[in-house]
Amino acid sequence: MNRSDLQILKKTFVIVMMMVSAMNLAAQKSKETNKLNIKKIELGYPSPGIPFYHFKADIELPQSSIVEVEAAVDGDVLRATDIRREADVENMNRPPISERPPSGYSVSQDATNYKNFSVVGWVRWEPGQKYSIRISVLTKKSIHATKDDVMLTATQTVTAPQGATVIGKEWKGYKSVVVSETAGIKRSKEPVEVLLAFYPDEAQQLTRDIRVMSVDPQTHALAEVPCQVYDLQEYLKEGDLGPDKDGKPTRTAPIWLPTVTARVAFLADIAGKSSRVFLVYYNNPNAADKIYHTDLRVQGEAPGLQIENDLFSVMLHPNSGHLDQITLKSKPESPFFHRLETNGGMHWNPDIYVPPRAWTHTSDWKPPRNIKTVAGAIIAKSEVWDNMREVPEVDASVRYEFFPGMPYFISSTCMRINETVNSLALRNSEMVFKRELITHAAWYDIISDSIIIYDVTNMPDLTDLKMEADVPWIIFFNKEKGIGFAGIQLDYSNSGIESPPRLLNPFFYVTAGPWLYWCRGLSHPYLSSNMQQVVPVLKGNVFSEKWAYLVYDIDKNTQPYAKVVEWQKRLTNPLRVQIIEEVDKRVSRTLQEIFMDKGKTGWEGRDTHKEESNKSSK
Repeated sequence: MNRSDLQILKKTFVIVMMMVSAMNLAAQKSKETNKLNIKKIELGYPSPGIPFYHFKADIELPQSSIVEVEAAVDGDVLRATDIRREADVENMNRPPISERPPSGYSVSQDATNYKNFSVVGWVRWEPGQKYSIRISVLTKKSIHATKDDVMLTATQTVTAPQGATVIGKEWKGYKSVVVSETAGIKRSKEPVEVLLAFYPDEAQQLTRDIRVMSVDPQTHALAEVPCQVYDLQEYLKEGDLGPDKDGKPTRTAPIWLPTVTARVAFLADIAGKSSRVFLVYYNNPNAADKIYHTDLRVQGEAPGLQIENDLFSVMLHPNSGHLDQITLKSKPESPFFHRLETNGGMHWNPDIYVPPRAWTHTSDWKPPRNIKTVAGAIIAKSEVWDNMREVPEVDASVRYEFFPGMPYFISSTCMRINETVNSLALRNSEMVFKRELITHAAWYDIISDSIIIYDVTNMPDLTDLKMEADVPWIIFFNKEKGIGFAGIQLDYSNSGIESPPRLLNPFFYVTAGPWLYWCRGLSHPYLSSNMQQVVPVLKGNVFSEKWAYLVYDIDKNTQPYAKVVEWQKRLTNPLRVQIIEEVDKRVSRTLQEIFMDKGKTGWEGRDTHKEESNKSSK
């Protein structure tokens, strides 16, 4: 063989080897990136079932498989996607039931097999724009990586709908709030409050740049609704990586990240027995201050505030910050008040009587040491708290919340026993009226399942009308003037840390004298047959109440309690709220917990037996 033939042979060998290498590479590439079958892919508007702008891709695999899924939009890989099995299709008109948070991806060793399923991901799309969406599915026979794993990939270009407009990209982020109505009552401008969490770099001006948008369920159009941002709290300490004695980190990711939290209140319109999406946009450094106007107004110097809306006005006592007078604006000549005994306020409690010390009420504060006021377009709050006057062993608080356009306000009270005391009376929820202002009392009687109306004009002094402690509602009204004041019980809780509560015959009652009042006796030997026996109130006991107080006109053609029954149904069936957020890219891929003691986590070598059951079902 001459030199020329040798060169030709070498070239031929090289070409053959290159062809073999190319064939092997092609085979390997085919194994790694086989075409994924995307049956359908589209961009969608927020709905209660998927309450964010999103893509949804319906996938079919060649055979059932354990999967790992990744999605990218215009080359930008999403931090997380939602996988929904064909069997798990949910009602899109209600909030989502099934969810896997980021922690689920890092902890779970789930061997569930998928064949027909959907992939859903957040896409902040704009109408008419085109987006390239790549979906990659790693199919696996085991939860562990093996050489038999196969990657299936497909990329499709999708055009966003041309319909309703979306808010501009200058707002860099948004959170989704799904509000649901459960009582079958149409709600109009109903106050809703949510607590939201943010990263510090996106929360530089939350009180200025937050906008709440309602999503129309039919047209998908966005409508801005009045909102209020308050109660900002910061925790800016960096996450602890748990360094060892040599200063080296012992964790691969921080357990927490610095966080800013804030309350956001807004007004919601929603049909009965339905859900609606509200989008809370934030993080726009150039956003201008937005002032919303409603009928809610706050004046005066705390604690003696004057708070009103278009339906009623309230005066809080200048010493204690407790309800002192309430006036229905349609009946300005008929205000409710007391102003007879001691502090003269309408709202007296919580209270406690620990002789030989004087009977002390929260309404006796002059003033309380702690006073906090929130004033805004959606919610106004007055909060006062302190030790009980002359009884420092007991702490108490009284909080009021007022709303625009609503005929009621909310009162929340709490009493905490720091050291055991021996009492003749422990009470809450007392409302006191000048007797001449009231002609009748009415309440729902649980025992007889009936409504009792009682004429109090000729009621003997110091006679008590007793009812169950959990009476759902009670009214004082003036039949001649056609005006009523109602208490609707929303929450009532007695608990203890060191000891459970020891309550002597708790009950609710009405009593008469120069005044007329209703009150809850938590432990009330003072009104018992043996009125000088004392009952210990134990350290660590906590007593809390939440009531809605309603002032209203009485329609001459209906029962005096008719409106109260309607509002009781509405207020005891508040709007339900779910918050859905995008998984931020700074969220780590792994998660570690700090365990109290060393031991197993329960995940070690976990065998779900799904792989065997999947094989046997084929």
